[in-house]
Amino acid sequence: MSYLRRKIDTYLDNWFSNENKKPLIIKGARQIGKTESIRIFAKKHYANVIEINFIESPKFKTILEDGYSTDEIVKNITRIEPGFTFIPGKTLIFFDEMQAYPNIATSLKFFSQDGRFDVICSGSLLGINYKQIESISVGYKEDYEMYSMDFEEFLWARGYDDSLRDDLLVHMIEGKAFNEATMDSLTSLFLDYVVLGGMPEVVKKYYETKSFSGTKELQKQIIDAYREDIRKYADGVDQTRITRVFDSVPVQLAKDNKKFQISKVASGARFHDYGACIDWLSDAGILKKCYCLNFPELPLKGNYDETKFKLYFGDTGLLTAMLDDESQEDLRANKNLGVYKGAIYESVVGEALYKQGYGLYYYKRDDGTLEEDFFIRDTQNLIPLEVKAREGRSKSMRSLISNDKYSDIKWGIKLSLNNIGCENNVCTFPYFCGFLLKEWVAARSNKN
Repeated sequence: MSYLRRKIDTYLDNWFSNENKKPLIIKGARQIGKTESIRIFAKKHYANVIEINFIESPKFKTILEDGYSTDEIVKNITRIEPGFTFIPGKTLIFFDEMQAYPNIATSLKFFSQDGRFDVICSGSLLGINYKQIESISVGYKEDYEMYSMDFEEFLWARGYDDSLRDDLLVHMIEGKAFNEATMDSLTSLFLDYVVLGGMPEVVKKYYETKSFSGTKELQKQIIDAYREDIRKYADGVDQTRITRVFDSVPVQLAKDNKKFQISKVASGARFHDYGACIDWLSDAGILKKCYCLNFPELPLKGNYDETKFKLYFGDTGLLTAMLDDESQEDLRANKNLGVYKGAIYESVVGEALYKQGYGLYYYKRDDGTLEEDFFIRDTQNLIPLEVKAREGRSKSMRSLISNDKYSDIKWGIKLSLNNIGCENNVCTFPYFCGFLLKEWVAARSNKN
């Protein structure tokens, strides 16, 4: 199967068109398609491409030994590889696996000031040491965070074009229900997406074979690669602790109380021992934190408890691949997303939110009498977002909307397997519309 269209393609084209472009750093978890997308872009726009992978070719870690000027770096690169040629105005320098040689970030200032060559850097674990990279290249670079494929990209791989997303958005804005054929086909595709996730190689395998055959094995390989990264890049004793956190996430999401409890990770585990390990996995793009709000009000930033959070995988397909065998079979054979007590529903909604640029927040009152899955916002309102299997609206959503105590909340959103509908200030959408929420919220705000 040929290259799968990605959202980064448009970003890269726009970056290329900018006459004052700065060196670009592309961050993201392992195996989400960064390198392939950059290569396709480079082939399209440049007559000459210099690709240096600091893991596969560690010999290039000496190219800064004579200084950071563009001329010195180019000279040292051509000493190591005489076949490389540098054509001003027509050359892209692509530094891959930058996390293995973060010092290369120091050169970005000089490449930016020189201007003869375009530069893209990429790496799988840049978040781990990104503060160092940021401090030595601030003001002389652009950043782009890439994720695994969202549901829209999954639909592109199926052969749908932009007209489908436009049609979905119109239905959402107008509050117009979908016909039965649309509901059936897109719900089926969405459930496949939940099982598979958005790792490009897994999606390619699925569309090539038109089945789940071999996809679980590919997911397991990616999970094994993540474990190998922990062994390779994490410090000493943290390796074991990070692995414990990683393995604990599916187990804890299976519980009614999905708040991540460090005491459940290992006997005697405490926050000060494991907090940095959780941050490591988050910085690596493997896990995403969803913080508990102190109170459901604006602003969201700063209004949460850093010690209370849920943890979701950056790709829900990897969560499904880590379930016990019985749950996996039930999910793949029967499309039963109810396994793991709603954890998969929550995970895939959280994934859709952060891939649109939202932070992840939830709320649970200490006495357990009020709980809401997620919160987003528009310019003026705090918006509760509820994840439901099918029928019913929770007491919590009604309380948040109707009680004057929650003055920032006027209306809410429910995602479920049901069709579009709006009633009593609650707008319901099918899960497959989740990737359009940010655009719909913006359109709704502009209309009001």
